Amino acid sequence: MRKIRNFALIGAAGALALAGCSTGTSDQSTDQSADQSTSQSDAAASGETVTLTVGASPSPHAVILQYVQDNLAADAGLDLKIVEYTDYVQPNEALAAGDLDANYFQTIPYLEEESEARGYDFVAGEGIHLEPLAIYSDKIESLDDLPEGAKIGIINDPTNQGRALALLAENGLVELPASGDVNVNTVTKKKDFTFVETEGAQLGRSLADVDIAVINGNFAQEAGLAPADSLAIESTENNPALNVLVWAKGSPKEDSIKKLDELLHSPEVAEFIQQQWPDGSVIPAA
Repeated sequence: MRKIRNFALIGAAGALALAGCSTGTSDQSTDQSADQSTSQSDAAASGETVTLTVGASPSPHAVILQYVQDNLAADAGLDLKIVEYTDYVQPNEALAAGDLDANYFQTIPYLEEESEARGYDFVAGEGIHLEPLAIYSDKIESLDDLPEGAKIGIINDPTNQGRALALLAENGLVELPASGDVNVNTVTKKKDFTFVETEGAQLGRSLADVDIAVINGNFAQEAGLAPADSLAIESTENNPALNVLVWAKGSPKEDSIKKLDELLHSPEVAEFIQQQWPDGSVIPAA
């Protein structure tokens, strides 16, 4: 039987490249934007249905949003158009470009890191759910069995990599630096192994190519993995990795977006999450 151990999450940060600046708009465009903003606000105030285009990871985020659309949105005057993304970069770029009204895929630490690097001016709601990050393997039954010269799969984006390294540190595989950035180049290895950095979505698919892999919850789900399959898993206690709904500051649809945020925190959604993922791979925040 594989052994599961919890840990208290250690904060981590990383550097990301700066994004380019957008150009200005004409007076005509500004007037049109103002008219559109007024129209959207009037629609919300009059009780008409407001359409929200929301970007999300396929699972569990898009699944949860689809439940809201099918069961709760109409009564709240909302119609959700769900756009799925399989990476962690495009949803924020699309939100900044105005292609989305909101997105639902990320944590506060990741949002803060991205905002600092790329100049985003976004607003986040409260935590909705947690997808516990865990260590998986197709080759060993315990971390004590990790062989010399092992390969460890790890996500390549800085914020989530720091979170993964914290789990490895809790399980005695690395030592985190006392200060500064936490990444594969700044930790001290306590055993003989090699990191294999890859896109998060590829970690589950390439599990057979490494000895162990630290996989984010949504990517583990997509690969058919569950916490019960893991060798170690993070704790939910005091965990900043709760996923949140995010939107642009000053959005003309802010009132409607806040309605959606309320629905995502409703008892109905919490119950749906528990029923949809009884294995604990997704846990409601409250």
